[in-house]
Amino acid sequence: MGTSYAHFTVPVFCLLLFSSRLAFSQLDYNFYAYTCPHVENIVSYGLWKAIQKETRIAASLLRLHFHDCIVDGCDASILLDDTKNFNGEKNAGPNRGSARGYEVIDDIKAEVEKACPSTVSCADILTLAATQAVHCAGGSYWPVPLGRRDSTTASQKAANEQIPSPFESLENITAKFVSKGLDLNDVVVLSGAHTIGFAQCFTFRRRLFNFGGSGKPDPTLDSSMLKKLQTVCPNGDMTNTNNKIAPLDSQTINQFDNLYYKNVMSNTGLLESDQVLLQDPNSASMVQYYSMYPSLFSDDFATSMVKLGNVGVLTGEEGEIRKNCHFVN
Repeated sequence: MGTSYAHFTVPVFCLLLFSSRLAFSQLDYNFYAYTCPHVENIVSYGLWKAIQKETRIAASLLRLHFHDCIVDGCDASILLDDTKNFNGEKNAGPNRGSARGYEVIDDIKAEVEKACPSTVSCADILTLAATQAVHCAGGSYWPVPLGRRDSTTASQKAANEQIPSPFESLENITAKFVSKGLDLNDVVVLSGAHTIGFAQCFTFRRRLFNFGGSGKPDPTLDSSMLKKLQTVCPNGDMTNTNNKIAPLDSQTINQFDNLYYKNVMSNTGLLESDQVLLQDPNSASMVQYYSMYPSLFSDDFATSMVKLGNVGVLTGEEGEIRKNCHFVN
C-alpha cells in the first residue's frame, strides 16, 4: 500500500507549517498550492526517513544546497552527472568525495514524481530538503518561496572557482559571497551551519602540523583540541587518513544551535575559515553577538537562507523541470 502524504504527519520537530506569505522576488510561497499541494509533506517525510538512518545527512543536505546555490545560482546543477557536453560539479575539488545526499534527493524526487509528474523542480526539492534538515536538527523552521527551475548544464570549472575554500582569507570568502548578492553578515550567519556536520582531515590538517609552512601548529587553535585532532588526523600516511572526519562542533554534533560561535570565540573552530571570522572587527563582533543570543542567530540564519535560496534562480520558461535530477530531459 502506498503512503498517503495528504494525511501523513511528521513528528513534531519536523512539523511543516505551510505559509501564505507574499512572493519573494520571482519566487512564490504558494507556487505549488494547486499543482502539487503536498510537496512539502513529501519532502519532509523523505527527509525524516533519511535522518532515521543517518543523522549526519541533515548537515550533508544543507552543504549540498549551499554548494549548488553559490555556483551560478540555485538550479540543481550540482545534481547533474557528467556528460559528453560538460564536466559537471560533482567531481569539482570542493565536492569530489565529500558532497553527500544525492540518493536522498533521488528518493524524494521519485515520490514527488509519483504524486505530481513533471511539476516540481530538483532545485526546489533540494532547497526544501536543506531548510527542513535544519528544522529536524533542532533549528527553526522558515517558509520557503518556490518556483525554481532546473539548469540544463553544469560546470566543474565554475564550482572550483566559486565555492569558498576552508583555506581562503575572509576577504576572498566575502568577495565570493558579494558576487552572489550576499554580504559579510551572510558570511558570518551562514558559517553558523557548521554547528552540525563533519569535515575531512585534509581540510584542516595543516592547522595541526605545518600551519602556513611554519612547521608548527596554528597558534590560534586551542591546545586541548589540537591534541585531539592530531590523534584523529596523525601526521603520517595522508593517503589513508585524509578522508577521516572530525565534527565541526564537537559539543553538540547533530544539534543545530549557536555553539559554533562559542567555539570560534574559544579558538576551537575546526576550519581556518571558521577562525578567520575573528580577524575582522565587524565579523568578530557578529560572532560574539550570535554566541550570546541564540534566538537572534536562528532568526538571522533563516533570513540569510532565504537570500541564498534566491541566488541566480531560473524561473518562468528558463531551464526545465527535470524528471530525473541526474540528467537533463
